[in-house]
Order: sequence, then structure tokens, then C-alpha cells
Amino acid sequence: MAFKPLHDRVLVRRVESEEKTAGGLIIPDSAKEKPAEGVVVACGEGARKDSGELIGMAVSEGDKILFGKWSGTEVQLDGEDLLIMKESDIMGIIA
Repeated sequence: MAFKPLHDRVLVRRVESEEKTAGGLIIPDSAKEKPAEGVVVACGEGARKDSGELIGMAVSEGDKILFGKWSGTEVQLDGEDLLIMKESDIMGIIA
């Protein structure tokens, strides 16, 4: 299924977190938090000013991003769990 977000919305695939800590301890699934990192799968064309002028997106497909813990709406497309969020929910691009 092809999905294209509208306006300033972004479709994000979460990046799985590490299974071990830096010290080598294994983190059980019950103690893991949902990761706040993801990869942009698709994005809309951008928001519009009151004058109708398009404000382009700061992120693009393939960007690795950091977002808020409670950001976005979880959806399932083609059996895959993804997030749809506004561009303003994204805190930054990971280089």
C-alpha cells in the first residue's frame, strides 16, 4: 500500500534500541522503553502560510530523526507498525 502524508506530516519507522547497556547488561523486553529514534519513510509537501505560500519540509525520506516520547499516532500499514507525526514533533536530525 502506498501512503503519502499530507501537509506537514511525516511517516516514521521506529529504530530498535540496543539490547545491551554500555556496561554489557542485557535489557529485558519488559524494561525497554519505546525508542524515540526513527527513520523518515515519507513526508508531505509542507505547511502553508496564510498567504498560501508553501513552507518546505526540513526533513526528507531516509533522514534519521529524534522525536518526543509521546509524539505521533501509531498506525499499521502492510503489517508494519509506523508513526504519523507533525514535523513540529521532530526534535532534530541525527547526522
